[in-house]
Amino acid sequence: MWRKWIITVGGLGLLRPAPGTWGSVPPCALAFGFVLLGLDALAINLMLLVLLVVSSAACVALGTWAERQFQGKDPGVVVADETAGMALTLLLVPLARDAASAPHWGFAFIVIAAAFVLFRILDIVKVQPANLIQQFPAGWGILLDDLVVAVYANIILQLFLRVGLPMLA
Repeated sequence: MWRKWIITVGGLGLLRPAPGTWGSVPPCALAFGFVLLGLDALAINLMLLVLLVVSSAACVALGTWAERQFQGKDPGVVVADETAGMALTLLLVPLARDAASAPHWGFAFIVIAAAFVLFRILDIVKVQPANLIQQFPAGWGILLDDLVVAVYANIILQLFLRVGLPMLA
């Protein structure tokens, strides 16, 4: 029972529709909660890093069990990979308008929402090589495609927020 609870991120993977979308929510909610609490970028990024490592480790450690238990490759109820991917998408993304400012809830909400939508779209589309990486065995196949997609999403966000947005101002 504990394995199911971990790999489905507290049961989020059992929710319908779109369990992967539900599994992507915890990093967003935690990051936004940290902003509302007035915590700085370092605290937010440390939390995201811990969430990334723990979720990734859960996928790798429990991947073989999950594929047997749920009878399929990368079963939809397994959403620890989406949690890891969303944490990586948000990692080091500026949640303040400029480096000298503390994260502001309004700006942070827009950035987190944009990151969420971007990650989910890219996770569904699976731009190469993300789709090919799903062929890795068990937990690695479950996890790595989401991490590749997260890198794409993170790069897009970084470029927009650090290069594109300042050019618009």
